[in-house]
Amino acid sequence: MEIILSAAIGILATSGIWLLLRPRSFQVIIGLCLLSYAVNLFIFSMGRLAPGRPPIMPKGGFVDPSNYADPLPQALVLTAIVISFATTALFLVVLIASRGMTGTDHVDGKERSQ
Repeated sequence: MEIILSAAIGILATSGIWLLLRPRSFQVIIGLCLLSYAVNLFIFSMGRLAPGRPPIMPKGGFVDPSNYADPLPQALVLTAIVISFATTALFLVVLIASRGMTGTDHVDGKERSQ
């Protein structure tokens, strides 16, 4: 399972970086989304996730922390998803406004001459 998860994180990260280097604004936005998904999966995988383990330890006495999931990465990923959604919406509005003002969706505002 770890190999599949690490391969998914690697594919998402490399695809996101490749799209970030593209000349069109929409591709840059999609690249940022893919990169944020890769980072979210990485943070989420650091939380010792296992099925059937509760995220909160009971009060009192000695408890073995390996029997519980870490709730902090889950909370961080949920917060990152909300922030990513808001910034993606903002980027799309800026893209539409930029395209309306310049007539192109290239990052530098100029079409390539071929």
